[in-house]
Amino acid sequence: MKNLLVVLFSSLLFATQAQTPKLLLGKALHFQIQHQKDSIDFLVIDSVLTQKKPVMLFCQGSLPMPLIVNFKEYGPYLFAGGVSNFNVPEIVKHYHLVVISMPHTPVSADQSQLNSSLAYITDPAQPYSFTPEYVKADYLQNYVRRAQAVLKFLKKQPWVDRSKLVVAGHSQGSKVASKVALENKRVTHLGLFGANPFGRIDQFVRQARLDAQAGKITWAQADSIMEEKYRLLTAAHQPETLKEHPDLMAWKTFSEPLFDDWLRIKCPIYLAYGTDDRVADLCDLIPLFFIQEGKNNLTYKRYLGMDHNFFEVDEHGVPNYDKGHWKEVMQQFINWSLTSN
Repeated sequence: MKNLLVVLFSSLLFATQAQTPKLLLGKALHFQIQHQKDSIDFLVIDSVLTQKKPVMLFCQGSLPMPLIVNFKEYGPYLFAGGVSNFNVPEIVKHYHLVVISMPHTPVSADQSQLNSSLAYITDPAQPYSFTPEYVKADYLQNYVRRAQAVLKFLKKQPWVDRSKLVVAGHSQGSKVASKVALENKRVTHLGLFGANPFGRIDQFVRQARLDAQAGKITWAQADSIMEEKYRLLTAAHQPETLKEHPDLMAWKTFSEPLFDDWLRIKCPIYLAYGTDDRVADLCDLIPLFFIQEGKNNLTYKRYLGMDHNFFEVDEHGVPNYDKGHWKEVMQQFINWSLTSN
């Protein structure tokens, strides 16, 4: 009985803490919930929660990037999984914008703790020295479970309008968003940005072929690259190898094709991608599948001459970082979500 009371008290204490968010940088409310022995941090991008609105969950891309980066020269910056590139004030007029922290990654970190991609590492001299805890947690089903746990928590909050639920994701996050929408029937709108319908590893095989065709590498080099990717995926599907190399779990799970899941999803789907994005090349085929299946819940938007992150590219494929279009891309999605049923 004594142990039971301790457990109940601890659960009650944690629930109280989870519902008392901390305001960060005057811009976002930080929540933390417990799920299957894992602490899940997430932000609601707003300073107050007085208005009842639907949730828009944005699933960020890959790498253990903190939600707040403390730059040496500029101070703390609310990156929040990339939503800093959006027109946030316009989004929060209609939705509670939610971003979940990457697993086993600090919510806030100094620039000195990050590599050039702003990913959290343990050794500045080794740009891919991710923590062992993150590596073990970096697989598709875990991200989906974490997202579902956050959505379950949000569903119970008095400031959440449960009549609508928008889930969107970019790059790796599009895979998470797809699985969440497939499993969670409360999702009313799904947004996919820079998605690869055939998973992940195939894009490297396609790149090798295109590079050989363009004369950038020899066909012998392309053949070697392709065979190496086949070996990598083969290893990722061997249980004993996975035990020794848990990093392969990400390759296994995120290389699963998604287009068949999209065909099973009943809510409206919005697919946006740049035409110079190798990851999303095969998005051009997706309308064919929907037509063949007689499904009309797909809206797609090609952004001509733009890359994976919706920057314009020149004739050599080099992105112009002064010409980004995330605000436009996301605003068109928001407009669609407000009018599509």
